[in-house]
Amino acid sequence: MPRQAGGSSPKRGARSAATYLAMLAGTVAVFLLVRALGTGLDAPTGAGGGTFAAGGGSHASPGGGTLFHVLLALAVVLAAARLIGKLFARIGQPAVVGEIAAGILIGPSLLGRVAPELSAYLLPPEVAPVLGALSQVGVLLFLFLVGLEIDLALLGERGRTSIAVSHASIVVPFLLGAGLALYLYPRLATSDVPFPVFALFLGVSLSVTAFPVLARILTDRRLQGTPLGTMALACAAVDDVTAWCLLAFVVGVARAEPGQALLTLALTVGYVVLMVAVVRPAAAWFARRQEARAEEGHGAMAVVFLALLLSSLATEAIGIHALFGAFLLGALVPHDSALARRVRAKLEDVVIVLLLPAFFAFVGLRTEIGMIRGARDWALCALIVLVASLGKFGGSALAARLTGTGWREAAALGVLMNTRGLMELVVLTIGLELSVLSPRLFAMLVIMALVTTFATTPALTMITRAAPSSAPLRATD
Repeated sequence: MPRQAGGSSPKRGARSAATYLAMLAGTVAVFLLVRALGTGLDAPTGAGGGTFAAGGGSHASPGGGTLFHVLLALAVVLAAARLIGKLFARIGQPAVVGEIAAGILIGPSLLGRVAPELSAYLLPPEVAPVLGALSQVGVLLFLFLVGLEIDLALLGERGRTSIAVSHASIVVPFLLGAGLALYLYPRLATSDVPFPVFALFLGVSLSVTAFPVLARILTDRRLQGTPLGTMALACAAVDDVTAWCLLAFVVGVARAEPGQALLTLALTVGYVVLMVAVVRPAAAWFARRQEARAEEGHGAMAVVFLALLLSSLATEAIGIHALFGAFLLGALVPHDSALARRVRAKLEDVVIVLLLPAFFAFVGLRTEIGMIRGARDWALCALIVLVASLGKFGGSALAARLTGTGWREAAALGVLMNTRGLMELVVLTIGLELSVLSPRLFAMLVIMALVTTFATTPALTMITRAAPSSAPLRATD
């Protein structure tokens, strides 16, 4: 039915604003309660055990210089990622899940255990810094590409269902993660990490949805043009923006000295306002200018890369990580412009085929599944997976159902929002670099990311087999 102009629009806007304020106030109140409960908790010194050792051993690299071993490592990483990615694609999983698994398999969790000499030769200690630098550049470019894919206009056009689902799928897992921190902090944290920082970071870790992996799953199943697909993409886009804003805040708090957190927050707000008020219209003007010229030279790409570097440098200087600057700049460039399409065409192959597998290998080198020992540790890992799934799936599905969506469609939406994948690994890597996460908790959260992503396709298959994929997503505006 066509929407009637006037009338209830101001009232609806007032109700929405009141709902957002109440949700924000409730979230802050619950987190402050969790923070108060966790203030007296003590974490053992050095909990989690172990230190990162690239290649699974302390052997010196036999033969060849650093460049030789870097090139050899990249060749092995690329071959393993493509091979295992294709194997996963054959069983109906996104290839990126196989590529993530490949990075873990060639690290100390498998290769370092069954063939430590081979592992030490392929991935000697001197390779780790170079591989780390390449992976950081790759992730920075990837998040810029993710930002380019996000249609900001879509965020406000999908009705109250997408708004409710996207907010619930952030708030519910965030609060559950913060609550879980009360139990995990004395067992898996380190004593030099303040509880509020640990709780904030765990909440954000459980709130992430992998927008690129979700989009790939929808495309593979030909659901991207359906009401369910468009709703899922809109919700995931809101999730990405919100989660990265939360992460920027948490990183700022974790990095700042006492008393500097407010300055970091003020600089972040000023940076975002400047980007939206100045850079966004400038990017739109530049995109229109390039469309009119229809040029294929290097000048436009040079401007894009310069803006990318400056935005990343600004957020790194502020203290909220360079990745946030790359993501926000990408989100402010018109996603359907010729400029955005040209940038994606030039960058995607290098980033996705070469640099991201280097990141997966770097994550794999830092993931020691052998640190998870005994029934108690595996029970904690299962608890993390359960809470993460309950928060994402439960929060999304219940919010969709309460806004008028049928149970089957709401369940499908909840399953899709529980996809984490690569975006989760980026968040976890930041937590490990800041020493907020111990190596043992990092390994558990990596397993959680793999399990929740791996479960998406079979769970979605079960739901969509029960009803035609063309069935409408019954959402009210």
